[in-house]
Amino acid sequence: MKLSPHFTLGELTKTKHVTADGNIPSRVAIENLIRVCGWLEALRARYNRLYVWNVEGGMWNENSHVALCAGVRPQSKVCAGVRPQSKVAGDCTLAPDPGAAPDPGAAAASRKEEPIVINSGYRSPEVNRLAGGATNSNHLTGCAVDIRCAGKEQMIRYAAILLDIADGTKQEFDEMLLEQHGSVCWLHFAVRPKDNRRKISFLKA
Repeated sequence: MKLSPHFTLGELTKTKHVTADGNIPSRVAIENLIRVCGWLEALRARYNRLYVWNVEGGMWNENSHVALCAGVRPQSKVCAGVRPQSKVAGDCTLAPDPGAAPDPGAAAASRKEEPIVINSGYRSPEVNRLAGGATNSNHLTGCAVDIRCAGKEQMIRYAAILLDIADGTKQEFDEMLLEQHGSVCWLHFAVRPKDNRRKISFLKA
């Protein structure tokens, strides 16, 4: 099941921990994952544009970021497989309207895209316990992902892009935790349906 053009339910529920519940999210958790995937799609698009394809940021129309599901225009009735009556489907686009600015899409078709890799997304209570997660973790509701980073520089670039997206869309996130364990780095990013705190921290695990 695709949650967005580049992210699937499988990769956002994968875990090395085998549990009786199978780490299967509820429909509410899936809608929360779809919301997070809107941000991930915008992060992926801008990271590739700026650092992989080296296209000037001026080609990106900031005013066209208006909702929460990348790659779908605001007037679209269906978003990432969600029924039109879903509240999530009505919140569609952190991505730019393709007609709003010069779109490198056609030329980019032959370009190599660097994916955003997810280490952990939704966790059932048992998976979260085995993973050592906090008892009130956003992972439990499908509101959080841990994004794999090649190193500190990439982690900081990801964080900067997500902050720009939040500012440009006037939408908030709940947590952005820049985490490191030895030489391994990852970015914990969470978005709640409401009551987002914009919490930013550097953590050494």
